Amino acid sequence: MQAMAGKGNNDNPWLAGAVIGSLGVEVGVCVFLGYWLGSKAGEHFGDAKSWMLGGVLVGLAVGIVSAILILRKVLKESDG
Repeated sequence: MQAMAGKGNNDNPWLAGAVIGSLGVEVGVCVFLGYWLGSKAGEHFGDAKSWMLGGVLVGLAVGIVSAILILRKVLKESDG
């Protein structure tokens, strides 16, 4: 029987799918939290639309940065 050449522990397509799915969920949660915090700030300080938009944009930025950091860690671990 021949061993499969080039197959490592991190070549699992299910693992890759799980990582990509979790990144999407993470960005979505950050955007939702930004929206929620922005709407609460808008109720408190006034001008709800601006606060919600700001919250969504901040949540999106935080989600993207967090996803990049996680992806870098996963890719670094797969390189060995």
